Amino acid sequence: MAGAAPQHDYHLVNPSIWPLVGAFSALAMAAGAIMWMHEAAYGGWLFFAGLIGVLFTMFSWWSDVIREAHAGDHKPVVQLHMRYGMILFIASEVMFFVGWFWAFFDASLFPRAFGDATAATWPPEGVHVFNPFSFPLLNTLILLCSGTTVTWAHHSLLNGDRQGLKTGLWLTILLGILFSCIQAYEYAHAAFDFSGNIYGATFFMATGFHGFHVIVGTIFLIVCLIRAYQGDFTPKQHFGFEAAAWYWHFVDVVWLFLFVSIYVWGGAGAEIH
Repeated sequence: MAGAAPQHDYHLVNPSIWPLVGAFSALAMAAGAIMWMHEAAYGGWLFFAGLIGVLFTMFSWWSDVIREAHAGDHKPVVQLHMRYGMILFIASEVMFFVGWFWAFFDASLFPRAFGDATAATWPPEGVHVFNPFSFPLLNTLILLCSGTTVTWAHHSLLNGDRQGLKTGLWLTILLGILFSCIQAYEYAHAAFDFSGNIYGATFFMATGFHGFHVIVGTIFLIVCLIRAYQGDFTPKQHFGFEAAAWYWHFVDVVWLFLFVSIYVWGGAGAEIH
């Protein structure tokens, strides 16, 4: 019967325009980026127009999801499946970073395969690497502390301590911003470039994409902080915050692997900048 209450726990979403808008915006952004790189006319304009469309789609679509949660559509079985989705997303992100680790280890373990540009040594002769026990170690401690504060925020929410939730989120966000600032300073003072040798290319791709994920995770947590002030989260319904916490822990773990493999092991024996 039309208008009757559903006889199941699943959420059948209403028709939405955002998938279509997002698809065309992503197409415009990709086409604009390609045109921009080839110095075609209006490539930059098309790229930024597509980027604005993608950001607007993300804001609007997730706003709809939040409204659905407030309407009571996110029943326990729906929340469970959303958790499955987030787990699969993080798994795909793990495989994304596996590719960059693979490139780094392939180049470092078999440097001769890359020709004279590396002089058959690793790191390539003349490359001055970062001191792993300077800023990289500091950033490691910062991220480990941020993992502690976001866990504190999560446990505070579960126990109904809303002030602890807000304080933990504030500290995590500030630590994330501090990490990004230190990494930006580190990049600005690097003694090697992205181009010229395989070490620089693999280093900046792996650590740079991790830095991008830190920025995304920080924005994720800022949204959660705003929602915490609005009273959106409850001890039994807070998937948005839980997903952000999972994502942040994933970022922490990836950095530990980056620090050990790229900064410590990958730069051993080289001249320190």
